[in-house]
Amino acid sequence: MTLAAIGIGGNIGDRLRNLTQAVTLLATYETLRIVRRSSWYETVPLGYTAQPRFLNGALAVETLLSPHDLLATLLTVERRSGRVRTLPNGPRTVDLDLLFYGDRIVTTPDLTLPHPGCAERAFVLVPLAEILPEFVHPVLQCSVASLLESLGPVDDLVKPYTPSWESCS
Repeated sequence: MTLAAIGIGGNIGDRLRNLTQAVTLLATYETLRIVRRSSWYETVPLGYTAQPRFLNGALAVETLLSPHDLLATLLTVERRSGRVRTLPNGPRTVDLDLLFYGDRIVTTPDLTLPHPGCAERAFVLVPLAEILPEFVHPVLQCSVASLLESLGPVDDLVKPYTPSWESCS
């Protein structure tokens, strides 16, 4: 079994419900096992900023799938969760990113591991550091915790999520 890290996020509709359903759907696959889940974090959008805030988290899974097959599974879960790709970095119901696959380094047209930019993104590192702080980035040879620390204060970008009463209906 290989330990893989997955980033999860979304900003359309009932974000908590959408992401929770995607995690539940992912857990139905016999080819992987969710071993850790982070808390949820509300985050500001990057790049295309004229969109709602995101809800983000991270999952640690153990799998026998190859990196490409795991990516295909994540894309299937996205589609089954209502994801429609329209605008790059735009609003989405569910986004599942394969961040790390053990210590593998992969560069193909459809997959790059470690995920590009994950070492500089607070919305990735905060939840990932909660569940895999000692995991070492296979290219940079730094732990997730030290990568997060190198970003400096991120409180204005990533906040712990507390659901409001209206999301409890």
